Amino acid sequence: MSGYQAHPTATVDDGAVIGHGVRIWHYSHVMSGAVIGAGCNIGQNVMIASGAVLGRNVKVQNNVSVYAGVECGDDVFLGPSCVFTNVRNPRSAVDRKSEFRPTVLGRGATIGANATVICGHTIGAYAFVAAGAVVNGDVAPYAYVAGSPAEWKGWVSEYGHRLLFDASGRGVCPESGQEYRLSGNKVERIS
Repeated sequence: MSGYQAHPTATVDDGAVIGHGVRIWHYSHVMSGAVIGAGCNIGQNVMIASGAVLGRNVKVQNNVSVYAGVECGDDVFLGPSCVFTNVRNPRSAVDRKSEFRPTVLGRGATIGANATVICGHTIGAYAFVAAGAVVNGDVAPYAYVAGSPAEWKGWVSEYGHRLLFDASGRGVCPESGQEYRLSGNKVERIS
C-alpha cells in the first residue's frame, strides 16, 4: 500500500484512487472508483462509494457513508455520523440508480455531527452546517445554517467563527484577523 496507510481491518478495493498521506482507519471501506485526495483522514466505519470524490485534506469522522455523487472540495470536514443521500424518493423495490443527484461541498465547508444533507444541493465554500441540521436546499458560501429544516442563522469566517458586520458591511474574524465584506446576501473575504 504505497503512499497511504490503511488499518488492517479496512477494505480498499482495487480501482480506488487514493492520494499520498491518506489515513484510513478501522472497518472502513473504500470502493473501486472512489477518489480520495492527498492528506485525507478517513475515520472508523466509513464507506466511500464508487463515484464519490474527496479533495485534499478532507476529514471524514466516524460512521459516515459518502455515496456516489458526493463531491467534497479541499479542506472539507464531515462530522461524526453525518448523512448523505443520493436519491430523492428511494424505494426498495424500485431501481433509481439512474436518478442519483449530485451533492457538492465547496472548499472548507463543515457538516456537523448527525446532520443530514439531502441530495441535489450545493454547500458553498466555508459554509457551516450545524450538528443535527437537515439540509434540503443550497447553502451559500460562508453561511451558518441550523435546524430541521436547516435555516440561515448568520455568517462565519474561514476559521469557523461567527462574523458580525458593521454598517459599512465589514466584518473581521476574531481568530485570524481576516476581513470580510457583506454585500446583499453575499459574503467575500477581502484580506
